[in-house]
Amino acid sequence: MQRRNLFAGIAVTAVATLALAGCAGGNGGSGAGGSAGDEYDLVEAGTLTICSDIPYPPFEFEGGDNGTGYTGFDIDLLVAIAEKLDLELSVQDVGFDALQSGTTLQSGTCDLGASAMTITDDRKKNLDFSDPYYDSLQSLLVRTDSGIESIDDLAGKNVGVQQGTTGEAYAQENAPEAELVQYPSDGELWPAMQAGQIDAILQDQPVNLEHEKADSAYKIVEEYETGESYGFAFAKDEKDALLDAVNGALAELRDSGDYQAIYDTYFTAN
Repeated sequence: MQRRNLFAGIAVTAVATLALAGCAGGNGGSGAGGSAGDEYDLVEAGTLTICSDIPYPPFEFEGGDNGTGYTGFDIDLLVAIAEKLDLELSVQDVGFDALQSGTTLQSGTCDLGASAMTITDDRKKNLDFSDPYYDSLQSLLVRTDSGIESIDDLAGKNVGVQQGTTGEAYAQENAPEAELVQYPSDGELWPAMQAGQIDAILQDQPVNLEHEKADSAYKIVEEYETGESYGFAFAKDEKDALLDAVNGALAELRDSGDYQAIYDTYFTAN
């Protein structure tokens, strides 16, 4: 080969090598030409966008200093997960019923749902779930002077439930003579209770516990073992890479003790 042709061949090889490197960098990570999280097919490049029904303390509520405008156990845990994935976090406030049915996630509004959502076989028909990250109970909250001592005392009483939740399902099955009043979220349930519009709230124990702590005029009279675990929700069969990455980050946070530190911030022995 002549000297001129030899240099030309080297140049072509170098260009091809650079082109291949550029393609590899654009397929994932934050390499040249790519953004963090490209491999996860995110709604917004470099950002983990979550949908949640807010407020639902202590899992999600307004406040905090993480830049999203919201805080709570779910939010803080996802801030830590996003950091593991080299992503920013963004939070969208949405209705729970559309979220748990899969409608919101299938529309592409967000990458995952984080709203103290119980993993159920019915929901799995329309959603994929992460590994469980919290085990919960159901509970019954009443006024201390109500005379209600158990679920057996709810016949003819107005019982507030959140629409589309496992609390509503439990009340339908175990308090058939109660008058169930559906609300879109705890943001409406709790004020209705304080205004005397309902006689009791049947919902997740940690949320009712927050109300009991906030006002001594209310108390939890019963808790119900329902074997519930919460998971982060994903559009069905659409976010496999992100689901695997979230599960991996969650496992790392458990192993490092960071999960426990976040948990202890919000939950203490009663």
